[in-house]
Amino acid sequence: MRFSTLIVFILRSNKFNGELPQELGQLKDLQILDLANNTFVGIIPRCIGNFSAMVKGKKEVGDEVELNYSYFFGVLRESAMGTNKGNKYQYDTILALFTSMDMSSNNLSGDIPISLTRLAGLRSFNFSKNNLTGRIPNDIGDMKVLESVHLSENQFYGQIPQSFTSLSTLSYLNLSDNNVSCMIPLSTQLQSFDPTSFQGNKLWGLPLLVNCNLDENIPNHEYEDDESDNDEVDWFYISMAIGFALSFWGVCGPLLFKRS
Repeated sequence: MRFSTLIVFILRSNKFNGELPQELGQLKDLQILDLANNTFVGIIPRCIGNFSAMVKGKKEVGDEVELNYSYFFGVLRESAMGTNKGNKYQYDTILALFTSMDMSSNNLSGDIPISLTRLAGLRSFNFSKNNLTGRIPNDIGDMKVLESVHLSENQFYGQIPQSFTSLSTLSYLNLSDNNVSCMIPLSTQLQSFDPTSFQGNKLWGLPLLVNCNLDENIPNHEYEDDESDNDEVDWFYISMAIGFALSFWGVCGPLLFKRS
């Protein structure tokens, strides 16, 4: 692939379609990949684990090299637009430290490649609003600098990996509207998120106040107690009626057969 030294690759909000090429893996220096809001199909390429700059967390350059892309009042500055936690930011002098991957709002299918977890320097990824399935990779906790994870509106199932609890830098998480089913792992980070980050699944535990989508399976003991009490009351009156009838016929019955 040409432009193999590309650092920022943004195709957001266009009408690109088709499958993502395996040649993406040749972009070793890529730090920001934004393909959101298109109509790409197929699987997420396994080669994304080859993005060396996302493994290291920053682009390694010599002291004599300047990573700047535009003049501003006579000074070269590096600058790029990126999306993180649902908001757009302009990254200027911190670009060498920022890494992001956004493939949201496409028609991608299949699972999340295990190779994603090799990107130990990746700070943000967004795969929301696709048709992705499978389990969330267990080794996601190896991505120690992750700040933002957005996986909502897919078809993920299984459990929330326990390794999430080791992501001390995580400040945004959205797993809503999937088929994940488990108790939310206990950690300072996960319990601090808004309950809407977990809604639309079969999850329980804090920060959820009630079990999401499991209400129909929770027995209503109060209703059962009321019903049991009603049954006891009904049998009480029935037994009284039967006793009265037997007593009445026991006393008056013989009189009907005696003329005197």
